[in-house]
Amino acid sequence: MLSPDTRTAGSLFLAHRLPAMTDAATSRTVGSLRVSPLCLGGNVFGWTADEAASFAVLDAFEAAGGTFVDTADAYSAWAEGNTGGESETIIGRWLKRGGPSRRGEMVIATKAGAHPDYRGLSADTIKRACEASLRRLDTDYIDLYYTHVDDESVEVSEIIAALDELVAEGKVREIGVSNISPARLAASLEFSEAESKARYVAIQPKYHLLSRETYEGELAALAARYGLAAMPYSALASGFLTGKYRPGQRVDSPRADRASQYLETERGQRVLAALDDVASARGAEMAAVALAWLAAQPTVAAPIASARTPEQLPPLLAAAGLTLTAEELALLTEASQPAG
Repeated sequence: MLSPDTRTAGSLFLAHRLPAMTDAATSRTVGSLRVSPLCLGGNVFGWTADEAASFAVLDAFEAAGGTFVDTADAYSAWAEGNTGGESETIIGRWLKRGGPSRRGEMVIATKAGAHPDYRGLSADTIKRACEASLRRLDTDYIDLYYTHVDDESVEVSEIIAALDELVAEGKVREIGVSNISPARLAASLEFSEAESKARYVAIQPKYHLLSRETYEGELAALAARYGLAAMPYSALASGFLTGKYRPGQRVDSPRADRASQYLETERGQRVLAALDDVASARGAEMAAVALAWLAAQPTVAAPIASARTPEQLPPLLAAAGLTLTAEELALLTEASQPAG
């Protein structure tokens, strides 16, 4: 950990406001890894947060006890002037700045399969993508390595065998999966067991109060059956569940179009009203309530949420200490029921 005199102002701001998240009561297990109950999303690093802003957020997250950071080799290829890998590069520089102790304390997750230069999940592509991620992260190993988007043109046996080699070589500690069908996930897990290969220990689904059908059901049942830890992405629905998107209000954000679409639905309005009720009763911010609901769902280990500035972190981190009552959970669950 950084000493107080070397932390950024944002780090000090949070260190005085929030409890640590790393005690035994709040840490989570993902395979052999112990992680904080919030995973910091790195999709904004190198996109809406430049290197200095990203360092400030990472410093503040670390100062508050955060140990779990998520990125991908494709972040943020979609931004003008970027080619992919910008987020990994920033995280790698931040890790190096903190020395060996920081690397040992932080759990870094990244993904393969969507980088413009390494698309797909053939064995050769996975191995080359991993080497490129290791270089950008400036590290000898990746704690948790996901397949980012399933590639159904490749047999699951080839994908798992390639990942197993990376684990055997010490380049990857644990493996996970994202954006995959229940059938392909089941086939992957069955192959790992039958052939004694490395097995997925984590799943990263799109999952939040307004996107329950993307995970609940077959995928969640498989995760429960095989003991996979879920790390939901888009946990705040592109910022909609923070409560800043309201009728008649304009929000200046690259994600505003995606977030504001929920305003046009009855379900979105129901969820906003329920979040307002619970947040008001608990003296909490809506983002904390939305993340607390997610964290209370079966198989969920650590929701993923991102921040562009240290000042955006408090409500995200506060979710770790917010336990919703059965009545509050029921209210939110009922309000967020999918149509039909």
